[in-house]
Amino acid sequence: MDTNGTKTPDPLPFAGWQAMTPAQAAREVQTRIAALPAPLRSAALAWLRPEPEFAAQFGAAPPTALLRGVPYLLKDLFDLAGVPTRAGSAFLAKIRPIPTQDSRMVTELARHGATCAGKTHLVEFASGLTGENPHYGDCPHPRFPDRLSGGSSSGSATLVAAGIAPLSIGTDTGGSVRVPAAWCGLHGFRLTPGDELIRDAFPLAPTMDTAGWFTANAPDMVTTITAIVGPATKAKGQPKGCYINARRLVPGMDPAVATACDYAAASLSAHADPVAEAALVLSWHQAVGSYVTIGMSEAHAAHRDWLAPYREHYDPVIWQRFTDAGHFPADEIAKARDRLADIRSVWRDFFRAYDYLVLPAVPCAAPTKAEATAELRRNILTLTAPASLGGLPVLSLPVNLPSGLTAGLQIIAATPTGPVFEWVLKQSL
Repeated sequence: MDTNGTKTPDPLPFAGWQAMTPAQAAREVQTRIAALPAPLRSAALAWLRPEPEFAAQFGAAPPTALLRGVPYLLKDLFDLAGVPTRAGSAFLAKIRPIPTQDSRMVTELARHGATCAGKTHLVEFASGLTGENPHYGDCPHPRFPDRLSGGSSSGSATLVAAGIAPLSIGTDTGGSVRVPAAWCGLHGFRLTPGDELIRDAFPLAPTMDTAGWFTANAPDMVTTITAIVGPATKAKGQPKGCYINARRLVPGMDPAVATACDYAAASLSAHADPVAEAALVLSWHQAVGSYVTIGMSEAHAAHRDWLAPYREHYDPVIWQRFTDAGHFPADEIAKARDRLADIRSVWRDFFRAYDYLVLPAVPCAAPTKAEATAELRRNILTLTAPASLGGLPVLSLPVNLPSGLTAGLQIIAATPTGPVFEWVLKQSL
């Protein structure tokens, strides 16, 4: 129950949905959507599949597929045949043809038996971390509606946390799975840039864009990773990980979040040795600036033909962010890419000694709109940009706080196919 006393549906695990008939599952999705508070529904849900169509697709899933009988929600950066892709904007659907083909993510999920129940809103063009959108409404936290859900995959995270579906698809460039997963108390997973599941999504910054997803619990995350990524390779023993103290990275971090994250991290790994920690932290010194320079210069390249004619249709904050990036000097962009290469080199050295690193995902609990400042954005990127620039896969784990809110941990590994993520998820059960 949220702080206004509104009851959102309790999440059902995969097994609960898989026990339903197609007609029952289709009706259940509609019932759960109808039970949502109107502001949450309008800010999070971009399109809902009609009940008869959903039932037909649900019933046609391959009977032995790992995700058979699992409804999912799709971030509106991925194309779905016959449905406009808006990318959180007010004008994209007017200038871009309605897709005639499903994105690779959709076809891959269908192959594994999952059924798309609808599409979700996001921060406009995926350029934001707190879940704000002036066109469709700021996406509220499902249990604390005076707070934000996190973004840019705001609708996808909120609707899983609100119990609408057990799985949702997002993207993560600078933290857009990791941040809303932490604030909404979910498990999240980020893949790697340039793989086949992100190439045909509407881009923000292709150097760092990745596909990802959310589940409400660890067993469902294991199943999804196994289906989409493949079975984990066998470990030659327990994976070796370490963590860096939260306050070492963001001195002004919320004390309750820092304490909870350090405690949770210590249950999964030892503290990093001083040499490894110093090398990583030193390489990250200008990570936020490099992330912004590379990411926004790529975003400007994607949007430059629209910025003048559609200025009044953009969120002013997003328009300014993309427009400013058009003035970045070429040598500044080149230096940022050199720093990216250096960061990736240090990561490679780290993974020769360790299998994974644990970091906090967020510096505070879910903020109010007034707290969603430029300083907060920078503090979040201080935690998330190192893995983004590294091009690395990340598992997000929820961390409970005494207040009833949540934070999260990032489990950063060298590859999505190794044993690390399955091992970590089993520890969290």
